[in-house]
Amino acid sequence: MGMPVDLNTMLITHGEEERVEQNLFELKKTGYCLYPLDIPVEVRKTQESEASGSAVIQKIAWEKGMTFIRYELVSLNTPN
Repeated sequence: MGMPVDLNTMLITHGEEERVEQNLFELKKTGYCLYPLDIPVEVRKTQESEASGSAVIQKIAWEKGMTFIRYELVSLNTPN
């Protein structure tokens, strides 16, 4: 029996991230998603939007068809 898993190289938030601390966020995604840990990845609101910054994913947990992600925003792109 197989399990569907998505392998991702950028973090798409759709504006659903929740701030835990200063630069620490949590995001809940439907399905089982796999991301690289401890290296910077682009953060985008949608797949087509410009990168809003980069983050280091610190923790991933899978439970009941959901992926729970904790990441630290390490750089923020500003329009200036």
